[in-house]
Amino acid sequence: MPVEHYENFPVASFLLPRRLVPAVEAIYAFARSADDIADEGNATPPERLAELERYGRELEAIERGAVPAEPMFARLAGVVAQYRLPVKPMHDLLSAFRQDVVTTRYADYTALLDYCRRSANPVGRLLLELYDAVDERNLRDSDAICTSLQLINFWQDVAIDLAKGRIYIPQEDLERHLVPESELGREPSNPAWRALMRFEVDRARALMLSGAPLALRLPGRVGWELRLMVQGGLRILESIEKVDYDVFARRPTLHASDWIVVAWRAMTM
Repeated sequence: MPVEHYENFPVASFLLPRRLVPAVEAIYAFARSADDIADEGNATPPERLAELERYGRELEAIERGAVPAEPMFARLAGVVAQYRLPVKPMHDLLSAFRQDVVTTRYADYTALLDYCRRSANPVGRLLLELYDAVDERNLRDSDAICTSLQLINFWQDVAIDLAKGRIYIPQEDLERHLVPESELGREPSNPAWRALMRFEVDRARALMLSGAPLALRLPGRVGWELRLMVQGGLRILESIEKVDYDVFARRPTLHASDWIVVAWRAMTM
């Protein structure tokens, strides 16, 4: 479970109940391919937006009860019908991906949270639907975990995103910590940069811990899956701290020794 965009989706994990694997894979295929449209390849922004709009029309057809001809959407339509899934979270994902095409900066944390609400939280909400575990408390904690995972991905990938011309660190945070955008990556040992990243890491950790009780409430293999995701995300934050917040020299990732720690912490939550 490297904490990357959509790689925190538990695709065919050995802990995932076998009966749910086809459904999770169908949702993942949609989310992953739509995300790639926004991010990968050499298409122009108008071409990317046009393709994402086509995805939206396919979702609308599924909502009307149609079975699309394209295999990926046909599988998705079957899952939506079988589990009576809401389609709105999938529309929210497309909204976030369209935003990625045209938005490269976020003025404040509120704006960034709104992006996460559509780019990350729908995944958790769809999984809760599959687990038949939707209630107000579970949705709240799922949103906290998913948003935290998205933020962790941002802080893990500051250098990668900067190379793409994107900065997810809120502009208000850069200004508050006296880190000019033009200086990003030039002096990663600068005390101002470390203070900024410490602030972002602490905020992501607090959000993750606020949602972590969901992993203890969900029963069986689903709960264990989520415990590993929670602990994996927290371990990535520790990895960022371990390199003294210099995410430019080396992208913090989890290694075999980290997974031993993650597994132990998951068992002792």
